[in-house]
Amino acid sequence: MTKTQKSEIIGFLTEEFKTSEAIVVANYKGSSHKALEGLRKSAREAGTKVQVAKNSLVGIALKNAELEKLELTGTNIFIWAEDQISACKVADKFASANQDTFVIKTGIIDGCAADVAKISAFAKLPGREELLGMLAATWMAPVANFTIGLEALRVKKEEEVA
Repeated sequence: MTKTQKSEIIGFLTEEFKTSEAIVVANYKGSSHKALEGLRKSAREAGTKVQVAKNSLVGIALKNAELEKLELTGTNIFIWAEDQISACKVADKFASANQDTFVIKTGIIDGCAADVAKISAFAKLPGREELLGMLAATWMAPVANFTIGLEALRVKKEEEVA
């Protein structure tokens, strides 16, 4: 790999990491190409990015993005997104489906180092669409209850008249 290629990778990762809220680092040793393509596909669908890169280049990119330094050893795959939950969900879902070959090691959430427990906790949180649905249901509940009450009042008045 030439110096130009290395600097391009560092530049790309630095820009990506600056805008990301969560970065998950996982060991993918032993994962098949087909399994990793499945991970990439599910990541694309969730708006998350996945890349395998040299640990030294990622370390430089993290430093350039002014994020906390991570101990990067072995074969690592990096999963990141602009929101904290989607990157954690993609990594956790893939890790649970491929327990023997894919292990979450560490990560960065909101600029601070995160352990596996924190990443798993974020993965269990509802996503943006789920939260918006819950919010809409909460806002609609008073309206729905009001219309149910009006309907019951209308039926009662009709019964009194008859």
